[in-house]
Amino acid sequence: MIKLFIGGLADNIQEMDLAIFVSLHGKIETIKVVRDRATGKCKGYAFIEVINQADASNIISMLNGETFKGNVITVKQSAEEAPKKVFKPKPSGSQPPKSKRPRVQR
Repeated sequence: MIKLFIGGLADNIQEMDLAIFVSLHGKIETIKVVRDRATGKCKGYAFIEVINQADASNIISMLNGETFKGNVITVKQSAEEAPKKVFKPKPSGSQPPKSKRPRVQR
C-alpha cells in the first residue's frame, strides 16, 4: 500500500467529498481525515492509501496544486513512518546497581 498526504484542506471537509474527488484519478483503499478531538474540525490534512504506485502517481500528478472546496491542496507521497523504538533492557551484569542514600531524619 502507498500512503499519500493531502494538505491544505478546509476545516469543514467530509471524508466522502474528498474520497469522490480523489477517486476520479485512482482507486482508494482507505481515507483518514485528521480532526481536532475537541471541535471535530479538520486540521487541514488527510491521509489516503492506494494499492499500487500507478494510482498514487496519477493522483499526485493530477491533484497536486489543484483547488478543492476553495483551497489549493498539496498531494504527495507520505514519508515512511519511523520505526518505533523498542525498549531493550541493559544486561544485568554490566554495571552494579546504584545504592540509595539513607534518609536523614530531622
